[in-house]
Amino acid sequence: MKGLLPEDYSGLLQDIKDRVRSAQYAALKAVNKEIIALYWDIGRMIVERQKGGSWGKAVVERLAADLRDEFPGMKGFSARNIWYMRSFYATYCTRSKLQPLVAEIGWTHNLIILDRCKDDLQREFYIRMTRKFGWSKNVLAHHIENQSYEKTLLSQTNFDKTLPEEMKPQAKLALKDEYTFDFLELSEEHSERELEQALISRMEHFLREMGGNFTFLCSQYRLQVSDKEYFIDLLLFHRRLQCLVAIELKISEFQPEYIGKMQFYLAVLDDLVRMPHENPSIGIILCKTKDRIIVEYYALKNSGKPIGVGEYRIVSRLPKDLKGQLPTPEQIEVLLRDEE
Repeated sequence: MKGLLPEDYSGLLQDIKDRVRSAQYAALKAVNKEIIALYWDIGRMIVERQKGGSWGKAVVERLAADLRDEFPGMKGFSARNIWYMRSFYATYCTRSKLQPLVAEIGWTHNLIILDRCKDDLQREFYIRMTRKFGWSKNVLAHHIENQSYEKTLLSQTNFDKTLPEEMKPQAKLALKDEYTFDFLELSEEHSERELEQALISRMEHFLREMGGNFTFLCSQYRLQVSDKEYFIDLLLFHRRLQCLVAIELKISEFQPEYIGKMQFYLAVLDDLVRMPHENPSIGIILCKTKDRIIVEYYALKNSGKPIGVGEYRIVSRLPKDLKGQLPTPEQIEVLLRDEE
């Protein structure tokens, strides 16, 4: 039978598979939008009938039982979920910017964001990131727990002056101020090599903490210039930005000279490694600690290559109260709008 197949059969089969998967995904999206719209309407009807009324828990429990009896094949009509529908509508009914976004992600994802995020911009961030990266509910919960929103908005880079206009928003959202490597079994005192090896051994967790769209290419990536060899700790590729990402790991406090070394690596990558269709390479320096003033005003200020500087933690987290350090709501809105 195989001998009778045309030479381009495998290509045809792959094209059809891709089309089927595309149709399946489109169907799932359509179903999800209908479910969100249904739950929105149920929440709206409850809110409207509660105005000036005194009914509450008993009525909702009876409503849940009657709906389950009428639609035995449908899930989602528990009393608890109906209360969530009410809260869902009440939260977003006056927020016209967020209303179209909530239909782009699943119901359970919406509930996680509804429960754990109390700020509209924070909710918008996690809705957009979930939609873009296809985060599962567990991954979404992980990012909220590890404060990805705050860490991303606090990131220190020079991308505004070193990257093409179309790359800036996505590049800013690809870098965080602090990374939590709580999946590593490392003591507080460890070498750079031990850190690198531990990250390589837990690469899936590492890429998840990086935020999505990163692909691991190599560790100790070798660069040869003249008769000398240089090695980049970790080399990644960002699929959406279409660029190489060089990562240097430092177990000490950030030092300004790290920028010069990274600039050299990026120049060599762009000249000798980057493909013609790829965008300029980006560098990320991960340090144990950093002085934000030194990074912002002295180290990155005169750098001609796109570089970001972040911290890593094995177990600890950012302080809860970061309101005084975050960008203004207007700046955050611009970033999220330009990211589209």
